[in-house]
Amino acid sequence: MEPDLHGLLRSLRVWDTELPGFEPEEAPQEPLALFTRWFAEAVAAGQPEPHTMSLATSDEDGLPDVRIVMLHGADADGWSFATHATSRKGRQLSARPYAALGFYWPVQGRQVRLRGPVTVAPPEEGQADLHARSPGALAAALVGHQSEVLPSREELARASEAAWDRAQREPDALAPTWTLYRLQPEEVEFFQGDARRRHVRLTYRRRTDDDGWLRELLWP
Repeated sequence: MEPDLHGLLRSLRVWDTELPGFEPEEAPQEPLALFTRWFAEAVAAGQPEPHTMSLATSDEDGLPDVRIVMLHGADADGWSFATHATSRKGRQLSARPYAALGFYWPVQGRQVRLRGPVTVAPPEEGQADLHARSPGALAAALVGHQSEVLPSREELARASEAAWDRAQREPDALAPTWTLYRLQPEEVEFFQGDARRRHVRLTYRRRTDDDGWLRELLWP
C-alpha cells in the first residue's frame, strides 16, 4: 500500500519544543553580527548541519532553480559558497549574477533569508578554500563534470576512485573550474517562529546611498 501523503502532512507538527525569544529592538545595526550570533546559537542547540543553505538562481530565461549547498564563510565581502563554474548553477550565475540564500534551523524555529548580487572570488582564493577543506571535497572537485549527463554509475565509480587517489597523492592539486562565489546581500531577513504564530520578522535593507542598513519589522 502506498503511503497517504496528505494524511502524513496533516499529522505533522512543527516547533514541538520551546523556542527562543527574539527582541528585534535589541538587534545589532548590521545583519552579519546577528547572523553570526544566530549561527552560533544554532550550533550550540545541536542543529544538524547548520551550515547548509538553499541557493536559488535563475537561468537565461529567468526560470528559477534551487538546491542545497554549504556556506563557506561570511564576512564583509559577502556570504560565500563554491561550485564548478561549468555546473548548472555556475552557468546560471554567469548569465544572471544574482541569487538568494535561505537557512532553516528548525530546532529553534529560525530562518535567515538573503538576496543580492554575486561576484566571483579570485581563482587563488577559490583554490585555497578548496584545499582548506577535506580530502573528500578535493576528490569530488577533481572528478568534475558536475551537472553533465552521466552514462553509468560505473563510470562515476572509476572517476571517483581515480580522483580520491590523486587527492591523496597531490593534496594541493588544482581543480581549474572550481570557483568561490560571494553573495553581497542587499536584503537580509531574520525570522523567529512563535508557537502562537506571532512570528517575528526583522528585515535589513541596504540603503541606496550605501550608508548602512534600514531595519524594518514585517507582518508574519
